[in-house]
Amino acid sequence: MLTTSSTKTSTYTTSTTETTTFTTSINSHTTTMNVSKFKKWKQDAITVAGGNGEGEGLNQLSRPFGIFVDKNKNIFISDYDNHRIVEWKYNTKEGQIIAGGNGKGNRIDQLNHPVNVIVDEQTHSIIIADLGNRRLIQWLSQNQQILIDDIDCFGLAMDKNGSLYVSDWKTNEVRRWKMGEYNNEGIIVAGANGNGSQLNQLNLPTFIFVDEDQSVFVSDFMNHRVMKWRKDAKEGTIVAGGNDQGGKLNQLHYPKGVIVDDLGQIYVADLGNHRVIRCYEGKEDGEIVVGGNGQGNESNKFRGPTGLSFDDEGNLYVADFGNHRIEKFKIDF
Repeated sequence: MLTTSSTKTSTYTTSTTETTTFTTSINSHTTTMNVSKFKKWKQDAITVAGGNGEGEGLNQLSRPFGIFVDKNKNIFISDYDNHRIVEWKYNTKEGQIIAGGNGKGNRIDQLNHPVNVIVDEQTHSIIIADLGNRRLIQWLSQNQQILIDDIDCFGLAMDKNGSLYVSDWKTNEVRRWKMGEYNNEGIIVAGANGNGSQLNQLNLPTFIFVDEDQSVFVSDFMNHRVMKWRKDAKEGTIVAGGNDQGGKLNQLHYPKGVIVDDLGQIYVADLGNHRVIRCYEGKEDGEIVVGGNGQGNESNKFRGPTGLSFDDEGNLYVADFGNHRIEKFKIDF
């Protein structure tokens, strides 16, 4: 779930005038496009990875979680139940195993239910939230290094300074580490006030995102909300959901992936409602971006969306957990 310091900016011209910056789930590369604040995506997705039933073949996935899309539109996937990280190069029919894939286990060359991955495009290494082994591990080619051990890691993000952020679902907190300095406890940036629903608390935080101001957005899974913790804040602000579990536009049902564009628009994988919803700080109701058509395996439906990412053209990628596939929704200019 975490790591990269490279930045890539590409500008695309359209007939609209507002500029939105689409940013990957860990701020590894930033792409500026001229797109409307109210831009839509085509409602029928293209399956770009998996979609061939659940399995361990190179053209299959088993419950994908976090995803990362690089500047070349290659997709890196946390293939949860296959205990591996798979890279699907752009426009290919199968992936290649780049980490794990040696069975479930705790050896240095094994993974145990990885839930997220990020790519350092400068060093070509990947950092993995190895959930079942309670560790963050870095893979460079076939060389591995444990960065942080004894941590119930889930969400990963990186800020513009290269600091690494990790959500701990068991201690209900998010911590920050300076890049390369992992032999300490890190700095608490959200939560750490016990399990609860107060503004200074979290209840099973999962995916996270860090914006240019170093504000931390947290999918507060069991509280059915997304929280924004500004830098050095002692409590968060509810920016999505927070109105109990439900399917209304002001509600969420077990939120997972969260990403934010340069206009502050917040995109949430609303797992239990099988939709991706866009929310705005200060506005109670969100709007459905894709999905929301019930549970299913058709091209306009999900079975539990988890990870989210944009590519440098603003196309939206969604990990469709229960359908064992990655869906690409093309931006609708």
